[in-house]
This record gives sequence, C-alpha cells and structure tokens, in this order.
Amino acid sequence: MVVPAKPASLLKKEARAAELATKNAVSTKKLAALRAARRKEIVKKTAKYYKQYEAADREEIRLNREAKANGNYYVPAEARLAFVIRLRGVNNIPPKPRKIMKLMRLKQINNGCFIKLNKASKEMLRIAEPYITFGYPNLKTVRELIYKRGFGKVNGQRVAINDNSVIEQSLGKYVIVSVEYLIHDIYTVGPHFKQANNFLWHFKLSCARGGLRKINNHFVEGGDFGNREHFINNMVRRMN
Repeated sequence: MVVPAKPASLLKKEARAAELATKNAVSTKKLAALRAARRKEIVKKTAKYYKQYEAADREEIRLNREAKANGNYYVPAEARLAFVIRLRGVNNIPPKPRKIMKLMRLKQINNGCFIKLNKASKEMLRIAEPYITFGYPNLKTVRELIYKRGFGKVNGQRVAINDNSVIEQSLGKYVIVSVEYLIHDIYTVGPHFKQANNFLWHFKLSCARGGLRKINNHFVEGGDFGNREHFINNMVRRMN
C-alpha cells in the first residue's frame, strides 16, 4: 500500500508550528535569564537594606550608651510613621471624625493603615483619637503585616500579593519591584511612600486575642483608644 504524500497545507502548518515553538523556546529562555538577574538584584539590594537597619539600630544603642555615660538622656528622633487601627463602629460618631476615618480608609472596626506623620496628619489623629488607636510600628510589625495581611490595589480590585510581579506592574515606575522594596519604602517613609501606601489595601485585622480593656478610656488611663507609641506592636501581634 502506497502512503499518500502530505498535503501542502499540512506541511505549511507543521512548519509554522515548528517556527513558533522555536521562537517560544528562545523567548522563554530570555525571560528566565531576565528573572534570574532581577531576583539576584533584589536579593542583593534587600541585604543592603537590612545592613542599613542594623547599622541604624547599633547607632541608636551607641548614642543611648554615650548619653548615659555622660550623665545625660538620649532623646530619639520623632517617629515619621504611624499605624492606625479603628476601634469603634458607626454609631454615635460625629461627622468630622467619621470623615477623617473615611479619608484614612478605616471603614470598618479593626481596619488598619499606615500614616505618614506630619502636622496635618497629627491634627487628624487628634480629632479622631477617641475612635482609633495608633502608634509607631517597628520593622518586624511592618514586615508581618505586609507578608501576612498585605493586599494590593490593582485597577480598583483587591489583589493578593503572592508574587513580586503584582507589585512591579503597579509600582515598577517608582523602582519598587518586590515586597522587600515595598516594606523598605513604607518603613523608612521613602520618597514614594504615598504611591506605595496607596497601592496597599487597608489591612483587615482580626479581633484582638484576649480582648480589649475599655474602648471608652484612653490608653494611658487603662483603656484602649489613643496613642500607644511603641506598644502598638503588641496590639498588632494580637490582631494579626
């Protein structure tokens, strides 16, 4: 039995498929090499960031010890970053604090967000103080929040940050291409803090383990609302 020759159309189709497969293989190889180079760059820069954090911590300790040795007190620099948590619902809240919490994207109880501290934001925090608690987060708190509860805003949608490409698509033009870059810009209140913070969806935290003490009293009076400075880190651990 004589096997018939392949039709010309089938031969063309096979040639096209082979050419396309070759192109795809080349582009895949290039993309893999590009990703490997980008990953190497991210690891290198992340290590540099952590060296900076360690150096800053060591400098704080040195200055504190030096002041103590000279019989003085060391006063650290004012905090530039705050983490704010909403404690109260919608009932019996005046219009002004309600509007401020809306501007901060604190729409529900246990919602949290990062705020850059300046004259305007401090005044807003003062007005809304009876309905919120806030403080100055450390690096560990910022990292845990973004890694565990972090979601990005992409085209108005809440998208899980499960890949660096999600961040790169939205913040690549600001040279924020990975989670660690994002953490660095938030923690240090970098030049692109506004864009980085706007990209982050507000944090939806759980109810605090062990409960709250008394939301109608200030923190310094044994209650919960108001400025709790570095004790906000303990609060976030219980809610994260």
